[in-house]
Amino acid sequence: MSTLGTLCCIAVAFGIDSYSFDTGTWRWGSQPLNNVIIPLLLAPPFFGYLLGKQRELAIAHRELMVVASTDPLTSCLNRRAFTAMVDRYLDRIAAQEAGHSGALLVIDIDHFKTINDRFGHVCGDEALKAITQAIRQALREFDIFGRIGGEEFSVFLPGVSPDRAGIVADRIRTEVLATELNLGEESCRLSVSVGGVTFDRETSFSELYRHADQRLYEAKRNGRNRVEIVHHALPVSPNEQVSVH
Repeated sequence: MSTLGTLCCIAVAFGIDSYSFDTGTWRWGSQPLNNVIIPLLLAPPFFGYLLGKQRELAIAHRELMVVASTDPLTSCLNRRAFTAMVDRYLDRIAAQEAGHSGALLVIDIDHFKTINDRFGHVCGDEALKAITQAIRQALREFDIFGRIGGEEFSVFLPGVSPDRAGIVADRIRTEVLATELNLGEESCRLSVSVGGVTFDRETSFSELYRHADQRLYEAKRNGRNRVEIVHHALPVSPNEQVSVH
């Protein structure tokens, strides 16, 4: 960009110097070499400074966007960014009349208050980081993952079948269960409950979240450390519910 800007300045200098406003004709100026030397001396520093400032502003803007959309503890999306991203995806496939399929999972850490009360909030933060890492290991690169509450996470799986959604949800559960948090002389086993909903029709995040949250409540009520998934339908019929222990 500095080179292009310098060349433009040289062209403008030649144009101004070569055109006679009195006669309306073009001619060589009296000192055409100055039309090259002066832009070469002045233009590169000017454009370099200007473009450098623009780059600094772009970097600062990008960093600000990351801070605004990311949970600072776990480095995954915060609730607002996660919700907006899922809704944008659902709106896009609706506008394109593409295949409406996928799943939303809501993941809650079992007995997280007990971990905080027994080991302290610092250890609770370490548990959140460990569980975040375990969840990431079970996901694809383009799956959407966010922390939507204190000890609650959510995962959006675009384009998956109901069977595949159940496999991913149970993989998340087993990955977390295999995670052992070392807390000095003690260690702590972690587990999560997962509620999920699959869909194959036009829908919204709020509707999917309502169904997934109901399944999460069922997973908690049925003993925790388990997965409950339902296919998106209104009303929900008993034979549509899938439980994965």
